[in-house]
Amino acid sequence: MRNAAVWMALWGYCLGGCGGLQAESDSSRGLWVERDSGGGPSAGQDRGGVQWEGSLHLAGSSSMEKMTDALAERFMERYPEVAVTVQFTGSSAGIEAVVNGRADIGNASRGLTQEERENGATGYVVALDGIALCVDAANPVTGMTGQQLADIYTGEITNWSSIGGGDVPIVLMGREAGSGTREAFEELLGISGQCTYANELDSTGAVMARIASTPGAIGYVSFDALNVSTNSDIQDTVHPLLLDGTAPTAENVRTGKYPLCRPFLMVIRGELAAQSELVRLWFRYVASEEGQTVMERMGLVTVDGESR
Repeated sequence: MRNAAVWMALWGYCLGGCGGLQAESDSSRGLWVERDSGGGPSAGQDRGGVQWEGSLHLAGSSSMEKMTDALAERFMERYPEVAVTVQFTGSSAGIEAVVNGRADIGNASRGLTQEERENGATGYVVALDGIALCVDAANPVTGMTGQQLADIYTGEITNWSSIGGGDVPIVLMGREAGSGTREAFEELLGISGQCTYANELDSTGAVMARIASTPGAIGYVSFDALNVSTNSDIQDTVHPLLLDGTAPTAENVRTGKYPLCRPFLMVIRGELAAQSELVRLWFRYVASEEGQTVMERMGLVTVDGESR
């Protein structure tokens, strides 16, 4: 059975960069940041009185949509002469856009591949996100084991009655090829390339909507999408499952109890010190107390520029 060994390896993978905001490809290189409490300078200025203006373009993971939109909104409130645009094209496409110079920063909800690193991509872990399993609201099943989950997604278990539910066919929802969520989910379960999806959807929101409207459906989504504290309607349409008896919460990711988690990366080409001043300003903001608070409110486990 995959459970114990996979879960322990996963936890080491997720927390490999938790000494601070760190380069994903080398945990010894911390992200250089000047801590910023979020107060002091007037809007649009840093502590040295510099007036910032220009534009930043981010592209990548749709699982990071709520987090990135919230960060961008607060960043532009603080620096009103800086325009931040974001495209949610998927992790692989976001990394490619950075490498090819079409985006300043890429969002990725998975680790970088060796080929991406060789092409110049450097990923910085900014938060940890859990991957939650959801079923339609009418499904009486409340949880399953990691082995049952793997068996469901590889087609060995095809009816909910096999794990205590009704006599209803299991309908597998998942993300499209190139999705960081899909790659992380399959890799963590040890079933890469073996899943038998009924529907492959191009966003976290689409997965949630399809689960809600499909009897017998199961799918995986980012904690960001499932954050009940900011989405009061969620329990009326889908419900999250326990995995190996553990609820999908940020605290359970933080303590290592919940087994499915992955890093959220912000990716640049080359070293951070070689980036534009606006890119470095963005990373300083993400690592600031204000930036960390924004991510925590999204239900994420933050990884800040200092040990806490």
